[in-house]
Amino acid sequence: MAWDRNQMAARAAQELKDGMYVNLGIGIPTLVSNYIPDGITVTLQSENGMLGMGPFPIEGEEDADLINAGKQTITELPQTAYFDSATSFGMIRGGKIAMAILGAMEVAENGDLANWMIPGKLVKGMGGAMDLVAGVGHVVVVMDHTNKHGDSKVLAACTLPLTGKSVVNRIITNLGVLDVVEGGLKIIEIADGVTEADLRAATKATIV
Repeated sequence: MAWDRNQMAARAAQELKDGMYVNLGIGIPTLVSNYIPDGITVTLQSENGMLGMGPFPIEGEEDADLINAGKQTITELPQTAYFDSATSFGMIRGGKIAMAILGAMEVAENGDLANWMIPGKLVKGMGGAMDLVAGVGHVVVVMDHTNKHGDSKVLAACTLPLTGKSVVNRIITNLGVLDVVEGGLKIIEIADGVTEADLRAATKATIV
């Protein structure tokens, strides 16, 4: 037992606070828009020039002109605003976005993040990740705890090219929630059906 993708997204949605401007990364983070808690109003921003994204559309009601940064079809809201990419990145670099919820390939115990490329594999570009981790005040990573080979993605030090150094605040995986603190990682929550021993065994980082 462990959290599935939707349960991880729902847990990440609990990080949202009323009035926040938030950027959702590609992958599991895009699902967060479907789990915003009742009574919480947040404004979702997309690097491709949209402020005020709605949830994913109902099947058959997709608009191919409305997409997020991951090229998934989304919906607009009455207050949605559109602008060019330069303005979008001006918001990010200018500290106007309170939180980024991102995917990752690896996270280190000191908050280093690797989420943009695997050497030797074709990559289209780094996207907005480097700007986000540099310009946003609070970074939450949502990812599977291990890769498809069963190797931990929560490490003492990243092995892949870094997106940013010491930028991650909280890690939410299918096994639980960990915070980056002085000296390593602190267990905040353990997923349903998972033991602390399971989480520790799957983690190749210092747990304090």
